[in-house]
Amino acid sequence: MLSRLAAALVPAFGRLTVTADPANQANQANPVDPAAPATGSILLANHTSLADPAVVVAALRRQGIEPVILATAGLWRVPLLGRALRREGHIAVHRGTAHAAASLDAAAVALASGRSVLVYGEGRLPGRRDAGESEPGPFRSGPARLAAATGAPVVPVGQAGVRRLCSGSRTKQLAGVFTAPLRRPCLHVHIGAPLHLPDAVGEATDRAREAVTAAWRTAASAVGETPRSAG
Repeated sequence: MLSRLAAALVPAFGRLTVTADPANQANQANPVDPAAPATGSILLANHTSLADPAVVVAALRRQGIEPVILATAGLWRVPLLGRALRREGHIAVHRGTAHAAASLDAAAVALASGRSVLVYGEGRLPGRRDAGESEPGPFRSGPARLAAATGAPVVPVGQAGVRRLCSGSRTKQLAGVFTAPLRRPCLHVHIGAPLHLPDAVGEATDRAREAVTAAWRTAASAVGETPRSAG
């Protein structure tokens, strides 16, 4: 339901385009789009805005992928949203608690069942207030540990333009959402080629961030942004 809702609503707030690296065309199992990532993949995305999960999920649905999403546990306390997340099997991440590792166990179960899992490598939003783009910040080790434990391929996903839709203070975020149907900002998601990460967690985390950064650069260029470093 969340994927269908995102796919229906996102085009009303901006112009969404999606591209994928040619290497994904090796997947012929997807009847919707053979260029889509194979099922059972770890979809690893950059995080820039409260609105970008909806944009990424809408883009993935265009390619026939409806992922299990790892998201901060606070969302489960939002009455209607929390109920939908729980019903559809999405995974709450209790950051900084003894329950944090349980989210990776649940993600491993989803991957083993053939579902793809959407993870945000940075694990948090950037602290910037402007609407511009900058490269992904440092990644947490969770995605690398999940890949090592399951052997699942990692598919880098870069998104850009969503900060034009929703960024800054709470007032600016609300203003951005309400005016977006008139402004129609360009939103772009680029899906990179799948890769298998090395076993060493530190090296794997660096490799994953490099791949997502490359996908983000492609997305940023597509919406007319000049990619810049996080610093």
